[in-house]
Amino acid sequence: MSDSDLSRLILDRIRDVPDYPQPGVVFKDITPLLSDPEAFAAVTDAFAGLHEVDKVVGIEARGFILAAPAAYKARAGFVPVRKKGKLPSETLDEAYDLEYGSAVIEVHRDAFAPGDRVLIVDDVLATGGTARATVELVRRAGAEVVAVAVLMELSFLKGRERLTGVELHPLVVV
Repeated sequence: MSDSDLSRLILDRIRDVPDYPQPGVVFKDITPLLSDPEAFAAVTDAFAGLHEVDKVVGIEARGFILAAPAAYKARAGFVPVRKKGKLPSETLDEAYDLEYGSAVIEVHRDAFAPGDRVLIVDDVLATGGTARATVELVRRAGAEVVAVAVLMELSFLKGRERLTGVELHPLVVV
């Protein structure tokens, strides 16, 4: 499938929800894409084919949905990055700002072997805070971030600027 065909397939299956989760925010709802087997498979294949990696990180929560099947297809392990307090074992954490607040994310301290090659996957790159914090967590855990891949980059929010020095693969840029 060509990049333009993939882009059209994705864009046709993402619903804008105005004023969610708060006034002024336009939420990008990916559930129509996920319910379409052709679109979901195309996105999974695109992520899985980016790089040879040891682990694929999914960022809570929609990143889990995209990263887990990509990890399976790439024959790599899956590692969840979760909101603070959701992981049961010893963790590393990182605070960050996002487009409508702030948060803290965590990863298990032992999620990576030294030198693991890691692909980070999420649904949307907005201001870049979550992605940047995840890059820092993976590096602090002793692994190498090969790239960050997202379904959609919201270019007007300039999140790419917070990922300087990190390879970025958006499937769609709006």
